[in-house]
Amino acid sequence: MAALCESHLVATDTVTANTPERVEVTILMPCLNEEKTLSECILAAYSSLQRLSVVGEVLIADNGSTDGSVEIAHSNGARVVGVKKRGYGAALIKGIESARGKYVIMGDADCSYDFSAIDEFLGKLREGADLVCGNRFKGGIESGAMPVLHKYLGNPVLSFLGRLFYRIEIGDFHCGIRGVNKESILKLGLSCPGMEFASEMIVKAAKHKLDICEVPTTLRVDKRDRSPHLRTWRDGWRHLKFLLMLAPKVAFLGPSAISILLGLVITLNVLFGTGIFFSSSGLVPGVHSLLYASAMIVVGIELLFMYFLFSTLSEASGLLSVDSKWRRLRLVDRLDWVIGLGTVITSIGVGLAIKPLGFWASVDFGALDPSDIMRQAIPAVTMVVVGVLVVANSILLSAVDYLIQDRRVL
Repeated sequence: MAALCESHLVATDTVTANTPERVEVTILMPCLNEEKTLSECILAAYSSLQRLSVVGEVLIADNGSTDGSVEIAHSNGARVVGVKKRGYGAALIKGIESARGKYVIMGDADCSYDFSAIDEFLGKLREGADLVCGNRFKGGIESGAMPVLHKYLGNPVLSFLGRLFYRIEIGDFHCGIRGVNKESILKLGLSCPGMEFASEMIVKAAKHKLDICEVPTTLRVDKRDRSPHLRTWRDGWRHLKFLLMLAPKVAFLGPSAISILLGLVITLNVLFGTGIFFSSSGLVPGVHSLLYASAMIVVGIELLFMYFLFSTLSEASGLLSVDSKWRRLRLVDRLDWVIGLGTVITSIGVGLAIKPLGFWASVDFGALDPSDIMRQAIPAVTMVVVGVLVVANSILLSAVDYLIQDRRVL
C-alpha cells in the first residue's frame, strides 16, 4: 500500500489545473455510488502512471453519487467532474470532454478491470490508434465475473451483429475498458446517454474511418456490494436498437427484398402454376402456401418502410450518410405519388374482394369450395393490407420529414 500511495503523490504533483497541456493520459472512471471500490481503482491507476513514467491524471465523472464517492476521489488525489445527466454514456461523454490528456483510458470503477495494467492500451494509442478496445474473450473472464446469459448469448450475439452490419473486426463490442485519442473521438459527436454508448463509439469510429484495434484484457469479479447498474434486457435492447438504426440496408432493406420476392414467387406458383423454383423439386404449393406468401409480402412491405424511416431519421441526425447510389431510394422525395399508388392498390384489392362475395351470393350464401374461394380472397385481402400500409407509412414519413425540416425533432 505504501508503494501505491507514493505513486499517487508523484502523479498528483505533476498535474495541476494550470498545466493541462502537460498531461498525456487521463484515466477516466464513470462513477455512481462506488465508495467500496473507488479508492482501490484510483490507486491502481496512479500506480500505472508512475510505473510507466507518464504524466497523467485520474478523472472521476460522477453521476450523482450519494455515498461518499466524491469525497473518496478527492482524498485520493483524483479530479472530479459532476455529470447531471444520468447514464453511463452521459458520464463518459462529459468525462472525455473534461479530460486534460491527449489520450483517455476509461474503465469501470468497480475493480472489474485492472488499471495497473494499461500498458497495451497506451502503447497502441502512441502508435497512432484512435480507439483501442479491450477484448475480454481473448484476455480471459474470471469465473463469476460475467453472467452466463451475457457471456454466451448477449455479448457474442450483439458483437456478431456489429461485425455483420458494419464489417468491423472487433470481437467484443461491449468491453468496459478502452482507450481513445481524445481529439479524434470528440469529432464523432457521441450522444447516447446509456449503455449503448459502447456500441455508438465503435460504430461511429468505423464510419469515420478511424484506426480501431483490440487488446486482450481480463475481466475480474467486481468488488461492489450493490446490484449492478447494467440491466440485461433493457440495455441489450438499447444496443440492438442502435445497431439496427445505423444499418438500415442490412437490417431492413435486405430482408424486405427477400421476403417480398419469395412471397411473390410462391403467389405466382399457386395462382398461375408457373413452376418457378418448384418444377424440379416436386413441391406443389397450394392455398395454404398462399397464406404464408401473403404474410411474407406484408412483412416485406413493412420492413421496406422501416428502412425508409430509419435511414431518414439517421441521416437527418447526422448518424448516417446516404451515398448517391442509395439516395434515389429516399421515399420522402416521392411521397405524393407513393400515397397515390397505395390508394390504387387498396382500391384494386377491394374490387377483387367483391368477386368472392358475388360467388357466395350466387349460391344463396351456402357452402363454397374453400380452396377456390381462398385463392381469390387471400390475394385480394393482401392487396388491401399492402395498400393501407403504403398509405399509412407514407403519411408517417411525410410527417417525420416535415418535423425534421421544421427542426422540431432531432
